[in-house]
Amino acid sequence: MAGIGAFLKNAWNKEPVITASCGIGLLGVILPFVSPWSKYSAMINQATPYNYPVPVRDDGNMPDVPAHPCDAQGPSLEWLKKL
Repeated sequence: MAGIGAFLKNAWNKEPVITASCGIGLLGVILPFVSPWSKYSAMINQATPYNYPVPVRDDGNMPDVPAHPCDAQGPSLEWLKKL
């Protein structure tokens, strides 16, 4: 651990701009994996359908078509309202 600290101190003394840019780049790579925003955006993307319902005239013999285009289908987003 002391060796890493000595290396960083030496690098900062010699090239502070390169050291700072490497630190920012490393933070940019690591931050999405530890951010709670990534978790919630993944959950929203899973619940959002790829195909949105299109109004269809129901002839009474279409069990898989909802009666109205605004009828709830697919996963619920109630967890998002309670956040």
